[in-house]
Amino acid sequence: MGLLTYSGIATKVRAMKSRLLTDKQFLEMTSLKDVHSAADYLKQQTAYAEIFSALDDSMLHRGHIEQLLTQSEYQDFAKLYRFSNLKQRRFLNLYFMHYEITMLKRLLRHVISHQKIMLDLSAFQDFFEKHSCLDLESLSRAESLQDFVALLRGSHYYHLLNPITLRGGAKLFDYELQLDLYYFNSVWKAKSNILSKEEQQVLSECFGCRVDLLNIQWIYRAKQYYSMSPPEIYALLIPIHYRLNATQIHQLIKAETTGDFFYALGKTFYGRMEPTELNRKPDVETLYHQILNRIYNGASRKHPYSAAVLDSYLYFKELETRKIITILEGIRYGLSSGEIQALTAKQ
Repeated sequence: MGLLTYSGIATKVRAMKSRLLTDKQFLEMTSLKDVHSAADYLKQQTAYAEIFSALDDSMLHRGHIEQLLTQSEYQDFAKLYRFSNLKQRRFLNLYFMHYEITMLKRLLRHVISHQKIMLDLSAFQDFFEKHSCLDLESLSRAESLQDFVALLRGSHYYHLLNPITLRGGAKLFDYELQLDLYYFNSVWKAKSNILSKEEQQVLSECFGCRVDLLNIQWIYRAKQYYSMSPPEIYALLIPIHYRLNATQIHQLIKAETTGDFFYALGKTFYGRMEPTELNRKPDVETLYHQILNRIYNGASRKHPYSAAVLDSYLYFKELETRKIITILEGIRYGLSSGEIQALTAKQ
């Protein structure tokens, strides 16, 4: 049944995946002398040739290039959506919430910091009109948090964020945390209604591991950088357990030293995946990406005719965007190829 349902879209994904940048191409980009050269390099790549074709020297700032890369992500999603059948679109509709919340976070940062939005949001409006009820242009013009939240009326996000605004004193972190918790809980609950049992199992592997790894990352940051108490840390966590059980979470939270934390992590499923890395007490964010990249690669190989091929491709397309932005910023600030490679290795 999976072969019949997904053979067409799997072929489409393979063709699109062949246009993702290779490790060799990323390495070549790190050695380029300036942002202009990097933009020219992207113009030569099949996936970016059209979208970067009109880029000139006056548009080489981070905001515009990031906008083009984001457009490329959205265009790939739209291509897959047009090619998908009704069953596959139900999954993609659920995945779209990730883009919606990412955009909300971006707009919120500008509203809270009273900064002018550098992105041309009209470039994304058509995409959002097809999949979302959010009016990006109106949201971008909001002059206060109260105005911003009021413009969300009629969406799920209004009832989520309005109570925070009414309480007063909230920071960007409070809004972003609520959006993250809402996203992960919504997807985890909804997948049982839109996916077959086999697909639920496949997507639980990717999504469940992602939640576990985020919780590990948040626990580490809360202890290492903010000295938060156990009750405060528990309040941050996504209330979903996949391969990280409640006892293991408790051990991580009560760890008194960095050594204790990595010892407790080594006893978990994720610690056993990277035993050599744990001995070096690695950067937890790097560890997060290393494990997650392996999981997503494995899922698409093991289940080539399921929603995993869509989930995996969209994950790696977003990863490519982050790497390109990191490389461009490294070039802009005059970092060496080796220094830029070290930064991209964390993603």
